[in-house]
Amino acid sequence: MLSTAMVAGHRRLLALGFCVLTVGAVLTPSGAGAQDAWPSKPVRLILPFPPGGGTDILGRLIAAQLSTGLGQPVVAENRGGAGGNVGAEAAAKSAPDGYTMVLVAPSLAISPSLYSKLNYDPVKDFAPISLVATVPNVMITHPSVPAATLAEFIALAKTKPGGMNFGSGGSGTSNHLAGELFNIVAGVKLVHVPYKGVNLAMNDVLSGQIQFVVIGVPAAAPHIKAGRLRALALVAPRRAPALPDVPTVAEAGLPNFEVTTWYGILAPAGTPRPIVTRLNAEIVRIMHAPEMTKRLASMATDPVTSTPEEFAAYIQREIGKWAQVIRQAGLKAD
Repeated sequence: MLSTAMVAGHRRLLALGFCVLTVGAVLTPSGAGAQDAWPSKPVRLILPFPPGGGTDILGRLIAAQLSTGLGQPVVAENRGGAGGNVGAEAAAKSAPDGYTMVLVAPSLAISPSLYSKLNYDPVKDFAPISLVATVPNVMITHPSVPAATLAEFIALAKTKPGGMNFGSGGSGTSNHLAGELFNIVAGVKLVHVPYKGVNLAMNDVLSGQIQFVVIGVPAAAPHIKAGRLRALALVAPRRAPALPDVPTVAEAGLPNFEVTTWYGILAPAGTPRPIVTRLNAEIVRIMHAPEMTKRLASMATDPVTSTPEEFAAYIQREIGKWAQVIRQAGLKAD
């Protein structure tokens, strides 16, 4: 039999153990509790191009809707430069805590083949969340250029090899690659002029400083409708409701030429899976909500979402596709 002193000591040990367990439970919350605590402060959505372009327009729409869904402000932050690489690098090097995301475009898949050195890895340094949308591009020029159609523009460019320019959002952007492919397919020689954002290139088309840009329909459509820009052709398999009178490149006499801009959201690698899952669900809900699809339709933008795994596989395919194009064109940015 246990003595009275031994029983009392045993009870004291049990009480001490209960206190330790209680303190441990407070300091180490359950997985559900930790997940519920996020987000507890504003979330940053990096837009790796300057204000006014397609990335900026779409990103701010998504940020506004995410703010409502998450119950915390989602702040859109423009970090333009180096064809989207400045913003992508900033996101890749951010803490993987669910408070930083980045809205990426095809430049993410183009840069690995175009640049000999990148300060981030587009595959290893990110946790894919979802594709969000695709946007058809349109070829634009200034109304003063003596070419009313794409065929006339090509004919004019052939008379001035090296004497006409095309702008882009920077080396490695889809606008850049589209211009280089146009040179190859059309048999012309437009000189590449890189900008820190394709909207800046469009501004120089508006002022007549450069002659040609391939840009997303949302940014260009208002200027085309106002007569400040001339649309030569839509770089898409079918016409866009936002520009119903603009022919596709195939209709304009240039088949087998298509560059569709896609957008997707990434988080830094190591972001907890419950946060990635929550963000994916919010984005899928937002992009397919009736009010959003209606707004996107007016911008010739199609909502396209995916699972994180599907987006990861898509990025890998895009890297392979653009690597082949870059080799064919003999391009290098540095």
